[in-house]
Amino acid sequence: MKKMNIDELCINTIRMLSADAVQKANSGHPGMPMGDAAMAYVLWTKFLKHNPKNPAWHNRDRFVLSAGHGSMLLYSLLHLSGYKISLSDIKNFRQWESRTPGHPEYCIESGIETTTGPLGQGFGMGVGMAIAEKYLSEMFNKPGFPVVDYNIYAILSDGDIMEGISAEAASLAGHLGLGKIVYLYSDNKITIEGRTDLSFTEDAAKRFDAYKWHVQHVDGTNPDAIEKAIKAAKKEKKKPSIILVRTHIGFGSPNKHDSSAAHGSPLGEDELRLTKEAIGWPLKKFHVPEKALNHMRKAVQRGKTLEKNWKNICDKYGRKYSALAGDWKMISSGSLPGGWEKSIPVFSPSGGSIATRKASGDVLNAIADTLPQLIGGSADLAPSNNTMLKNCKDFGMVKGGRNIHFGVREHAMSAALNGMALSKMLIPYGGTFLVFSDYMRPSIRISAIMGTHVVYVFTHDSIGLGEDGPTHQPISHLASLRAIPNINVIRPADANETAVAWKVAIKDSNRPHALILSGRNCL
Repeated sequence: MKKMNIDELCINTIRMLSADAVQKANSGHPGMPMGDAAMAYVLWTKFLKHNPKNPAWHNRDRFVLSAGHGSMLLYSLLHLSGYKISLSDIKNFRQWESRTPGHPEYCIESGIETTTGPLGQGFGMGVGMAIAEKYLSEMFNKPGFPVVDYNIYAILSDGDIMEGISAEAASLAGHLGLGKIVYLYSDNKITIEGRTDLSFTEDAAKRFDAYKWHVQHVDGTNPDAIEKAIKAAKKEKKKPSIILVRTHIGFGSPNKHDSSAAHGSPLGEDELRLTKEAIGWPLKKFHVPEKALNHMRKAVQRGKTLEKNWKNICDKYGRKYSALAGDWKMISSGSLPGGWEKSIPVFSPSGGSIATRKASGDVLNAIADTLPQLIGGSADLAPSNNTMLKNCKDFGMVKGGRNIHFGVREHAMSAALNGMALSKMLIPYGGTFLVFSDYMRPSIRISAIMGTHVVYVFTHDSIGLGEDGPTHQPISHLASLRAIPNINVIRPADANETAVAWKVAIKDSNRPHALILSGRNCL
């Protein structure tokens, strides 16, 4: 075996562990893990704040592999860092009931922060995670007491950047100045069909600069340069950051380096052997050098120390700010305030007809004061959806704002709601017309797969929208939503049923809920 320094040894361990797993499965994407191993190693060993022995630690940094097809990169990092992903799990990659499926599936116990795979979803969910961090930090932090203080890191692919949801989410993040976002874009210039210039020739750096992001370029084979770039990104507090990392798909492979042949197929036994020989690696399958493992496993003790220090801060915080500490205990445990249901209004049956969207707005405003974990908004339709919290300020405009103006960005809104819900401390809601749920469907599906506690407020639910024409008439939408497994779709018939629907949506935290509401008064 070739003599290597510890960084090179660990990076090559990640590369070859990933390539071996894909080869054994005879299925998967080896090229991205091989090309992105250097930047992932630098991020995970020098910056990521996490505790492998308590993956659900509230103040951990979040890592999102938006380019979910490169899942073996994540599984290698988790195994080497000391999470509940064993070498046997690595060898079982992409097999039935495996802990290491072909694309990451949300499992916080294993350190997997979110389900990804459909490109762009991780990008959007990371924006929602940053919204959650900002809202919670504004609610709880006091000088000298950073109870909520974490970054959101992600690795993106060319495909992520091409997807429309990423454009929506990037625009929103830049507008809100979400400075806790640090995204690393694996700019390897290869897609399934060949070089990206077949379909993608824009200047991504200028694009993100226009979105009000902090933008850097770096060589993806230079760990020192990557470290310097991440440090610079973390210093930028008022803008989200993206680092365009020039990587090489299939790095080290003599015949598939910088080739689409390394994207979605195993290297092949012969090419895998040639690759190992080229980098000076043992031919043994799933070889993990003890020195590399010991170095990466330092994350365990480092994580325990980081969490212990944070708990000490929380203990002092509790003594100085007892009321806030009580709220933190309630919200961080996922509990609801005692007796919150008493704030739900009761509507008089003899009080005349009322549109259920109007009743929904009345309920939302009645319960908002007792549920500080409730936060949301609309895709530029708040006056019509009745989603505005009248006694609250606008998020991002003033400290503690709870009304989020998502803009005409339905898809980004729904992905961001998922990211917010994954904090396990917030109950996010988002509104639009039912007909525009079409724009949100991929994120709604991901929400149902993960069981995130999201409330969708879909109004103007019928062909009663005749004056708007057929483009605004939701004909098949109710049936199509009900066809999605694990989403609770409720279409209340009157104001009191709307109140009960909100009660159910707040209390049932194990799945998303879609409230289907009328635009016109009910009979």
